[in-house]
Amino acid sequence: VQLVESGGGSVQPGGSLTLSCAASGFSFDHYAIGWFRQAPGKEREGVACIRWSGTITYYGDSMKGRFTISRDNAKNTVNLQMSSLKPEDTAVYYCAAKSGAWSTEVTRYDYWGQGTQVTVSS
Repeated sequence: VQLVESGGGSVQPGGSLTLSCAASGFSFDHYAIGWFRQAPGKEREGVACIRWSGTITYYGDSMKGRFTISRDNAKNTVNLQMSSLKPEDTAVYYCAAKSGAWSTEVTRYDYWGQGTQVTVSS
């Protein structure tokens, strides 16, 4: 089982980034996928979740209207488009996979990627 995030980097406030998560080794189209982030000294928090079918089910309050999650079950990938980025969006971003219903609880996810750093700074 493997989840590999890519697309992180440094961007100025107001800028955009698209993160990608490539999955392999499990039945991707049976799993909900979540994006989480963790800033230094803070707990890991949910960013967005998407059901196996592609129905968008959740965005964190501070992400609504700025982030868009999507998935391509044919390619086993999930993207997170981020715009109007703020310094407080700086964190390591992780994708995770969960069988069954989606959840915002970190402990309910079965598989995790290693994360990709996003830094928003002028």
